[in-house]
Amino acid sequence: MDYDWSAADLAFRDEVRAFLDAKLTPELRRAGRSATSVYPDHEASMEWQHILHERGWAAPHWPVEHGGCDWSLTQHYIFHRELTLAGAPPLSPMGIRMVAPAIIAFGTPEQKAFYLPRILTGEVFFCQGYSEPEAGSDLASLTMAAVDDGDDFVCTGSKIWTTHATEANWIFCLVRTAKTGKKQQGITFLLIDMTAPGIEIRPLVMTSGEQVQNQVFFDNVRVPKANVLGRVDEGWTVAKYLLVHERGGAAAPWLQVMAQDIAEAAAAQPGPDGNALIDDPLFANRLADARIRTEVLEVLEYRTISAMAQGRDPGPASSLLKILATELSQQLTELALDAAGPLGRAYQPHATAPGGPVADYTPPADGYHSGADWQAVAPLRYFNDRAGSIYAGSNEIQRNILAKAALGL
Repeated sequence: MDYDWSAADLAFRDEVRAFLDAKLTPELRRAGRSATSVYPDHEASMEWQHILHERGWAAPHWPVEHGGCDWSLTQHYIFHRELTLAGAPPLSPMGIRMVAPAIIAFGTPEQKAFYLPRILTGEVFFCQGYSEPEAGSDLASLTMAAVDDGDDFVCTGSKIWTTHATEANWIFCLVRTAKTGKKQQGITFLLIDMTAPGIEIRPLVMTSGEQVQNQVFFDNVRVPKANVLGRVDEGWTVAKYLLVHERGGAAAPWLQVMAQDIAEAAAAQPGPDGNALIDDPLFANRLADARIRTEVLEVLEYRTISAMAQGRDPGPASSLLKILATELSQQLTELALDAAGPLGRAYQPHATAPGGPVADYTPPADGYHSGADWQAVAPLRYFNDRAGSIYAGSNEIQRNILAKAALGL
């Protein structure tokens, strides 16, 4: 396998860089670099989505007939890598990267015609309704009921850990339409208008103080059967398809940028002996270990791209990459907190670009904060990344998948 970019790939990289230099404003770069979790500031993310949409690059992985780009897998990787290196704020994944591919694969012509162009423009903004208070990693145990009533389903129950529910005007939900057979059966995939009567949203305050996650309650919410994606009682098939898209992506560039930023910060931060923290053997060894792992992750991402480019099924690679990326991110946020030093212990969310409102916090009137922006980001990023090994299927579940698929256990 050749890991060098071709001349055409390098030309494409330069095209992307020129676009980013022209369109990615300092404010948008700050929103990307100062994000405290995988979910950026909503307004900045939507502004950047509009810019990408004007260029035709908001959803390059979609089929061309629906607004995607006729790119090779290598070009897709280069594109996302350059976005990361430039500090662009990520787009919300729930619409463009998650439910849209499911709509393309399972949707009716009417559903595709309505949702896909509106997802691109941001007119339709989705959140995800999967987890419930008693159904998280064991998602098939969900109980939110959808009762057949003529042309509608009447939905009652709740969903939890719903990111950006307060910003979304649509939610895709897994609901229970039958209780016979295996628990994976009798589940239906529904697209629900968040303005429908009977929906209540209660924000959840995370350990970082941010209100990005929510619990959503449904009290006899009527949903037209035309909003079923796929077939009634066969939503588990749609959900599995969607989860592959949720776990995929190019994480290595983002982690490499984080590691480099930590190394530069540690060169200026005093260590336990008064010398630069980067010269402390324990810290240096931990950082070197993390940087080596980011390089390994990049090679594994390349291998996955190569397999897919040749038409081969990458197998359980999405589970492997998800484990490595989330655990590496947690390792790096620990190092960033160390590198931030005493100033990293101050709670200064006004110096960051959080993904949602910060509860019970009043910033200084003059906007003052101690230290650099990244030192204010470090503790919030640390708290938020604790969830990385749980969301999109816990890493324990991913290891079980690998044990079965790769080791035959």
